[in-house]
Amino acid sequence: MKPLIWKSLSRAQRTAALQRPAQAAQPAVGAAVRAIVAEVRRDGDTALRRLTKKFDGATLSALRVSAGEFAAAQKFLRPADRAALRTAYRNIRAFHAAQRTGDLRVETQPGMVCEKTTRPINRVGLYVPGGSAPLPSTALMLGVPSQLAGCTVRVLCTPPDLAGRINPWILCAAQLCGITEVYKVGGAQAIAALAYGTASIPKCDKVFGPGNAFVTEAKQQIARDAAGAAIDLPAGPSEVLVVADSRARPAFVAADLLSQAEHGPDSQVVLVAFSRTFAQRVMDQLARQLAALPRAAIARQALSRSRIFLAASRDEAVEIANRYAPEHLILQVARPRELLAGISTAGSVFLGDLTPESLGDYASGTNHVLPTYGWARACSGLGLADFQRTMTVQTASRAGLHRLGPVVERLALAEGLAAHQRAVRVRLDALKT
Repeated sequence: MKPLIWKSLSRAQRTAALQRPAQAAQPAVGAAVRAIVAEVRRDGDTALRRLTKKFDGATLSALRVSAGEFAAAQKFLRPADRAALRTAYRNIRAFHAAQRTGDLRVETQPGMVCEKTTRPINRVGLYVPGGSAPLPSTALMLGVPSQLAGCTVRVLCTPPDLAGRINPWILCAAQLCGITEVYKVGGAQAIAALAYGTASIPKCDKVFGPGNAFVTEAKQQIARDAAGAAIDLPAGPSEVLVVADSRARPAFVAADLLSQAEHGPDSQVVLVAFSRTFAQRVMDQLARQLAALPRAAIARQALSRSRIFLAASRDEAVEIANRYAPEHLILQVARPRELLAGISTAGSVFLGDLTPESLGDYASGTNHVLPTYGWARACSGLGLADFQRTMTVQTASRAGLHRLGPVVERLALAEGLAAHQRAVRVRLDALKT
């Protein structure tokens, strides 16, 4: 990674340098996903079996995970493993339970009461990546808030291994969250199945979860289709931006960069440093730590597309971070909260040397389903409210209609909507009799 001096780059060069690797392949990905979605809509479960064989190498006799498979997963995990899942579950539940809000009731003027009430989304589809790196943590991140929200139907899809099995950690995490409906389907085909339904998989109202570029594109396609489903947010290939000054430990910075690079070849890691000397020390650590990683080949591909920027000041570092709008932002600088005050676009922020991004990925309590591709400019990370919907309610008394009715009549006529005005007038006239 050759360091780029931010202030020496033109506007066009900055835009190019901040582009995500997956964005360059978007047209080809879009076409491939459209074909997969169409196949699932046409052939249903048959298509799911065919695509699972094609992409995952597994021949499935049944799509749904059986009770016996759940029981085997529980036996497979050691007591310490199950204890770790329970600790993560408790922390995630505590943070998301604190996000509950009560109903709202306001008398906007005498006799006119407006309310806001919350209901769970009825049918939710949860996607858990499970290809090269099965993610039981994602089962918790989706399962806990959907459980707290009280969603009636919760369906989880995750890809099987070559033998047609689901990772036991994922199954145990799902059980902790009370999820029993799990299907052995991954990729864009899983998103299509959750959105449109098949003979086995029920159609869902909203689809949640992160994934690769194909999963993210599938989510966006079904969201644009009125017959499809709503989605949580674009949560695609993982990314991290680390701002580190000269007092930071290069070994820590390199470890944080590699923790995201190992997710996949289309992940992106970005370092914002303040000197070439420090940047070189981080690169030296990257080479040293990379050699010991089991997923070194994947991380190396991601690093080949990553960036190092040299900032002239802390304000310039904040500018770079906000413009990139990272999924994960790590501030390994002196007085990190001072920098946090200027951050406006990030999915999740990690402050100080002792807060690696891994804590948030697994067990701190915050949700790791976060906006990527720069969507942090407008989207927030997943929370309890994403599994709920609100309704407004209004009630007018006799006095309230008398007071507000003439105002509404005047506004309706100003817009040329006589029927709106008439709906008020017939009631006002009736009150006179």
